[in-house]
Amino acid sequence: MPESLVPPGLTYLADNIISKDNILGAGKIKGAEWAKGLNLDRAGETIFFAGCGYQYSNDLESLMSLLRKIDKSAISTEWTMGVAGFQKKLGIDAAGIYRKLTSRGNSGYEPLRAAIKVLDKIGIKPGYLAEEEPCCGGPLYFSGLQKQFSERAQNVYNRLTSKGAREIISIVPSCTYTLRDLLPKYVNGDRLNIRHFCEVIAEMVPSLKLKYPDKVKVTYHDSCQLVRYLGLVKEPRSILSSIENIEFVEPKQTAGVWSTCCGGGGGFEVVFPELSLTLAKNRVKELVATGAEIIITHCPGCMMQLEAGLKELKLDNIKVMDLSEVVAAALGV
Repeated sequence: MPESLVPPGLTYLADNIISKDNILGAGKIKGAEWAKGLNLDRAGETIFFAGCGYQYSNDLESLMSLLRKIDKSAISTEWTMGVAGFQKKLGIDAAGIYRKLTSRGNSGYEPLRAAIKVLDKIGIKPGYLAEEEPCCGGPLYFSGLQKQFSERAQNVYNRLTSKGAREIISIVPSCTYTLRDLLPKYVNGDRLNIRHFCEVIAEMVPSLKLKYPDKVKVTYHDSCQLVRYLGLVKEPRSILSSIENIEFVEPKQTAGVWSTCCGGGGGFEVVFPELSLTLAKNRVKELVATGAEIIITHCPGCMMQLEAGLKELKLDNIKVMDLSEVVAAALGV
């Protein structure tokens, strides 16, 4: 696809990946802060791939808040993102300044920390590359920048395998799909075994005693990438259905492969921020209609969108949790 046809919002993200190795253009050391105190090895045959979505979720949420405010104003989002890209070339990161002013600290790290604690509890001790973890580059491919993705793919593969990786446990759905299905088409080398976190846990369910601390009614939102690209429909449900004290309910017509989109993913929320929020509100209404007290999902983008939808609808009595957090609580870790 000619780069001139790529919307400025996607160009902004692509430039961040190419120049800063993550979608937000933030510092790599900052992204790795979530793992402090977990004593994870920096190499190993099994590597935990944290991904940009969770590691920079707070910054991404702050950026989206800015874009939605702009989208409601007389200034176009496209113009703003174009200016942001130009300012970045001059060494001025206006979006980064806004993120620092509005960031919620490290509250978005909990799904990652929960996942590591769960893996440790079931006897898996993966390595984590910290600031050396590469961005998978998936947004380049999804934005139509296949040439840039193909140029990056071998580098990503080499950086993973140089640390001894043979198996990757990934937790971001889009990263998992990129590493599992896209990377092998562009690289030379032995194929890595890529598994999503929920696959690993679902396999262990028969041997686990899972009990949530309180009796609660929950529903589940399927990430588009998780269900449609990775085909992981049964796994999250088998996990939730096995947890004592959890009453699992779902929308009758919009679950699994028929689940409606939350409005995030593929950079859509950056190009059409207000429309993506409308989709988030619509999806929240479907999920809340089940009577659930907690909406569970398994994707950083979906978490951000669903929380934004709840806030917009002023539904502060319902919370959003990642599946990894629920499993951690059910294991008492």
